[in-house]
Amino acid sequence: MRRLQRQLSRGKLVLATHNPGKVVELAELLAPHGLEVVSAGSLGLPEPDETETTFIGNARLKALAAATASGLPAIADDSGLCVHGLGGAPGIYSARWAGADKDFSAAMSRVNDELGTLPRTAHFICALCVAWPDGHSEVVEGRVDGTLVWPPRGQNGFGYDPMFLMDGKAQTYGEMPRAEKEADNHRARAFRLLDALLPAVR
Repeated sequence: MRRLQRQLSRGKLVLATHNPGKVVELAELLAPHGLEVVSAGSLGLPEPDETETTFIGNARLKALAAATASGLPAIADDSGLCVHGLGGAPGIYSARWAGADKDFSAAMSRVNDELGTLPRTAHFICALCVAWPDGHSEVVEGRVDGTLVWPPRGQNGFGYDPMFLMDGKAQTYGEMPRAEKEADNHRARAFRLLDALLPAVR
């Protein structure tokens, strides 16, 4: 991975997402760095079409769109579940498997049905991109491996969390307290790679 080239200054940062769960998680991860965060949804920014073929590509697309539209630095997350028995699906289409209504119960059922007796190993990927209005961007990627359980367990988290059991854990992401999950999930691991460009904690 290339060395990060630019550091953020303290000030306002746009969270380039309309997903309430991601807004909460990103805001909490950024809180210690003294950044004032505002979501793309609260600014009325449109959601760009995710036309790239990789998590990194879509994260960069969303961050640059928000930075250009707002005139502020922006951070975007593109993340998803990659199921090994399904050749990496749903992958970048993880949200789209839930449909327009964002019905992740149906998406989890689809994953389980398509897997059948195939291997149930999987991993979550999170690509994070910080972009500036001048077009500069920095991207990192974090990964967590695990196994898929059925039926889903727990009401915490969002998306596919209730069916994902991280390696070495006894609880699914849906059962874990939020603080425990967010301490070492794919998004937290990606954030640790961004430490070099975030303002120092005081």
